[in-house]
Amino acid sequence: LRQTKVTQPAIFLHAVALAKSLGDDFKPDMVAGHSLGEFSALVAAGALSFEDGLTLVYQRALAMQAACEKTPSTMAAVLGLADDVVEHVCAGITDQVVVPANYNCPGQVVISGSIEGIDKACEQLSAAGAKRALKLSVGGAFHSPLMEPARQQLAEAIANTPFKQPVCPVYQNVNALPQTDPDIIKINLIAQLTSPVRWTQSVLAMIADGADSFVELGPGSVLQGLIKKINKDVATEGRQ
Repeated sequence: LRQTKVTQPAIFLHAVALAKSLGDDFKPDMVAGHSLGEFSALVAAGALSFEDGLTLVYQRALAMQAACEKTPSTMAAVLGLADDVVEHVCAGITDQVVVPANYNCPGQVVISGSIEGIDKACEQLSAAGAKRALKLSVGGAFHSPLMEPARQQLAEAIANTPFKQPVCPVYQNVNALPQTDPDIIKINLIAQLTSPVRWTQSVLAMIADGADSFVELGPGSVLQGLIKKINKDVATEGRQ
């Protein structure tokens, strides 16, 4: 179950099943998903059929697994530093691949890259005042340039998959902007594999556009916790 090619379809199935189980009660004004969750959000919003979504998620998982096996790489969680400090440290390591990968909430950024690059970054980020710079037990450098082979592989599959206009705006990871145009959704979804997940920015954009209550559909309550750290005044609940 820890293998990406198994984990991703399992999580996708769980999230979509929860959305479907709500029936007519599922009437979101806007949706977003964190990384893999963007596929679940697109299915829930009617932009993708369940069958096509599952096919793409499985192809994505296989492509990412292959990219992981091609180049040893990893990720690390950085706690207690401003985003720009993390960005500056990563940009200063020019002999290795290391980039911000997940902007989860203020003071929590996940970085991604080569093993040596992550080791260097963790050392420098700790020296810069990070409360923690902890390597994660993951299979590879997701949302980094090292996923380029996976991006190329998935690009054709996404391009050949029919997308419809969603019933509500989808706030996409790559730019944290609301989108309803199927063609642009495809472009952003392809770019997602090698681009950072801008979750903090997405939640702030949704709140600015009127969201005051968030419902998390999926295993656990991680996103609820992140949303509360982004804005403690909004309501959150989960369905598991």
